[in-house]
Amino acid sequence: MNSLDWAVLIGYFGVMIAIGVWSHKRVDNVSDFFTAGGKMPWWLSGISHHMSGYSAVMFTGYAGIAYTYGVTSFVTWSFPIALGIAIGSKLFAPRINRLRSRLHVASPLEYLKNRYNLKTQQALAWSGMLLKIVDVGAKWAAIATLLSVFTGVSLNQGILITGAITAVYCTIGGLWADALTELGQFIIQLIAGIAMFVAVVGKLGPHGGFFGVWDEPALQGHGKPLVGPYGTVFLLAFLFIKLFEYNGGMLNQAQRYMATGSAREATRSARLSAVLWLVWPVVLFFPMWVSPLLVHAQKPDGSDSYGLMTERLLPHGLLGLVIVGFFSHTMAMCSSDANAIAAVFTRDVAPALSEKARQWNEHKGLIAARLTTVVFLGLSMAVATQVNSPTFKDIITVVIKWVAGLMGPIAIPMMLGLLRAFRKSGPTAALTSWAAGLLAFWLVNYPINWSVEGGVPLEYQVSIPLAVSLVLYVLIGYVKPEDTPERDALIERINTDDDGSAGAAAVPAQAEPQDGTVGTQPPGRLS
Repeated sequence: MNSLDWAVLIGYFGVMIAIGVWSHKRVDNVSDFFTAGGKMPWWLSGISHHMSGYSAVMFTGYAGIAYTYGVTSFVTWSFPIALGIAIGSKLFAPRINRLRSRLHVASPLEYLKNRYNLKTQQALAWSGMLLKIVDVGAKWAAIATLLSVFTGVSLNQGILITGAITAVYCTIGGLWADALTELGQFIIQLIAGIAMFVAVVGKLGPHGGFFGVWDEPALQGHGKPLVGPYGTVFLLAFLFIKLFEYNGGMLNQAQRYMATGSAREATRSARLSAVLWLVWPVVLFFPMWVSPLLVHAQKPDGSDSYGLMTERLLPHGLLGLVIVGFFSHTMAMCSSDANAIAAVFTRDVAPALSEKARQWNEHKGLIAARLTTVVFLGLSMAVATQVNSPTFKDIITVVIKWVAGLMGPIAIPMMLGLLRAFRKSGPTAALTSWAAGLLAFWLVNYPINWSVEGGVPLEYQVSIPLAVSLVLYVLIGYVKPEDTPERDALIERINTDDDGSAGAAAVPAQAEPQDGTVGTQPPGRLS
């Protein structure tokens, strides 16, 4: 990097902070901070939903997969995401929007107290928060790894720089700041991605050009859709995982659905995100697929290949823009995760722990939300410093094994609890499926993995926990049905398709922590 690249990078950071300051003026209460008051346009929500699913892991961990195996990086990652979101646009997006517009909640997990009970809500909230700390920690480590390639700063310094700047804009501006910065980041990504694509295509002449490049010996097998550990079982498992994860199971995407004005707009938002996931990653991945022809990765997993290729092919200025693109991915995802976890803690966890939290007025609730955001980012940055330790191993291991493997048991009770078909599955089904899924994850990844020669294949490490949770959730619902008139009424309110164009719904005061029934919380703002 030279002074021009640094100027682009510093300018980008300045713009992000400026957006946060501007967004601060639009945040008057908890509803504005967590769900944009239900006033976000569907197209902005869709772009934000799309961008909040990226991070620098794509340019490190998935770049390594693309460098080693080729197009399977798209077939087993972004394609399942696109398909999952397309399915969820009808199945989950409108129902999640109605959580805000009809039940007047600000957290995706807030409805679980009435859908199941307080214990279930707290189990899912705490485990979801802990998983997100690990997940976001991997994202900080990924962007710090790239920063070290370009600038030579240490891993911990890179984590501190990116985390601190993200904390400023997302803490003061809430979901509005997240969405607006993600719009800017999408534009940056568009320019940077096309620049990299054009630069790489221009270097392929000696290798047969754009269409003949696949005959090169260095790309042997790179055109196969399923290869190595990424086979059919892995693809099917990832499709189910991403169906739940990217439609709200990891919380931050759920907020994008909640932020739109109506269920119909939430559906349009999801469809836009699905189209973007189907088309745009092809442009981003192509340079990674052919990277073995252009660079020789220094790391065994190939995770530094994209960074090396960027340094070699792009002129200064454009190099700075691509580096900004790396930052924009990670900061988009991490800031949206921080906002989602702040919502869960402020709306779901704190009121169950403290009488004072249940009495927070509008001002105190907003302070708590911002403070929680800072604490979450700090904890995730601390975890990021341990990503390459024996406990967490490399970045892609954290993202694929830990996050994909643990997300299912947490997301299944939350997501399936929205649907009429699973109305008989109550607290027993939810808690049992959650606990058994977590136990299955531990058994498959550790005791069983240690005792099997060569270890348990990756596809089973990530799929078995989800399968265990799904089967138990459905089975226990039929064996021990726990549907009640109150729970049925709640499910009907979020399944009735007569939204029209519902306006923004304000967030109510916190309810008492004991189990409640539908309609016990009057609509209104925190007061």
